[in-house]
Amino acid sequence: MSYPTRLLAFAFAAALAGPAVAADVDVSAGAIFKDCADCPEMVVVPPGNFVMGYDGGIDLDKPGLERRYEGPVRTVTIDYTYALGRTEVTQAQYREFIDATGHVSGTKCAIWDGETWLHTEGSDWRDAGYGRPPADNEPVACVTWTDVKAYTVWLAEKTSQAYRLPTEAEWEYAARAGTIGEYTWGDDPDGGCDVANHYDQSGLDPKRPHDPVGCDDGYATVAPVGSLQPNAFGLYDVTGNVWEWVADCYFMPIPLVPVDGSAVQGAGSCENRAVKGGSWSSPLSWQRPTFRGRDPEDRISHLFGFRLARDLTRN
Repeated sequence: MSYPTRLLAFAFAAALAGPAVAADVDVSAGAIFKDCADCPEMVVVPPGNFVMGYDGGIDLDKPGLERRYEGPVRTVTIDYTYALGRTEVTQAQYREFIDATGHVSGTKCAIWDGETWLHTEGSDWRDAGYGRPPADNEPVACVTWTDVKAYTVWLAEKTSQAYRLPTEAEWEYAARAGTIGEYTWGDDPDGGCDVANHYDQSGLDPKRPHDPVGCDDGYATVAPVGSLQPNAFGLYDVTGNVWEWVADCYFMPIPLVPVDGSAVQGAGSCENRAVKGGSWSSPLSWQRPTFRGRDPEDRISHLFGFRLARDLTRN
């Protein structure tokens, strides 16, 4: 049995046992825990190394937009154990933060109307443009990088634990979970509907400027978190559903250092932050784990959400 297969079996066994509310966290690979009864579930990610990036990218034909280069390719070694959210942060979890802090979350969320992106008056995380109220178990969307950073600070203070956004390297390592294909599920462009809520036959919209994949994940828009299968590290929805903000400043090409899992940060202010993983309406080429979105910290879109990271041990 391969390492990813063993780890997937471990993750399913842990899921059957249920998450523990953490005091002293079990740092075994695939262990699931929560730091409080209402906290997001976290999954322990083991140390390892992987090949990050892709020596290529996509060319955008829109005026003023540059080629999205996804390299250079480099080997990253993560020699520490950390935890990632088992799922993306949900509506209910974000509401608890808002109720507890009074944080003023971003408004005028960008919503696709079939022809263009409209920053819609009155739209925010409570109304993400689905034509209905978001469900409590769906990933929160219409949140800026600044909003999600504030959430991590609040949760860290609430739990006295080191919550934060994942780095791009940590995210890509965990999304791959030992796989080496073009996508997180392999190389078949139509093979991802068991694990990824992406633009597929259920969501077919003739107004969209890109083609759907040939399979059907069963969800026309956003899906409740954890609806599909987890990857080999026990993580759900790392591809599709909503884009996930990460900690890094966006630079192209990616600097050759660091290669230890830490975030790329520039001197002074950060013009754009990286986002990863694609969404329920993104083109397939944007669903690759190497693809790198780049958006200002105040960007607000009904396709953007986040996943938590938490420090555990460092060697």
